[in-house]
Amino acid sequence: MAENENTTPEAAPQEEAPQFAVQRIYLKDASLEMPNAPEIFLAPEAPQVDIQLDVSEHGLAQPDLYEVVVRATVTAKTKINNEDRTVFLVECKQAGIFLLKGFQEEHKTMVLGITCPSTIYPYLRSNVSDLLTRAGMPPVYLGEINFEAYFAQRMQEQQAAAAAEDKTVQ
Repeated sequence: MAENENTTPEAAPQEEAPQFAVQRIYLKDASLEMPNAPEIFLAPEAPQVDIQLDVSEHGLAQPDLYEVVVRATVTAKTKINNEDRTVFLVECKQAGIFLLKGFQEEHKTMVLGITCPSTIYPYLRSNVSDLLTRAGMPPVYLGEINFEAYFAQRMQEQQAAAAAEDKTVQ
């Protein structure tokens, strides 16, 4: 056995452990439209509610910092005199700034697409409900979202779009 070999843990090059930290969570944008008020308050039918959700992310000027935005668009419509009328349209963008350092690209993509939106979403839910309540409407409670399944679906859609684009180029 060679006596010169240094097998102490201090001598081995150490990989830096990945770091994840929430830097800030904030309401980036919120809007409410009630184009048919006050007539909508007298509508006999319960409104039909449609909820659309979107997630986007991008790197910021500082290294290892990313902004993730979860956007909800909530539209409610009802019938007044057999005509479809918009009860309300709410759009909220809840955002967060996150530090992601030392992640492999594949894991970074997953953290940005799953962990970050899961962190932001409860704030978005609260803001949508609060905005509607303050406007005199019954609150709309956004359900729980499985961001892991949402992320997987987005990845499949992106792969399908890339495959379709490859076919049109050839």
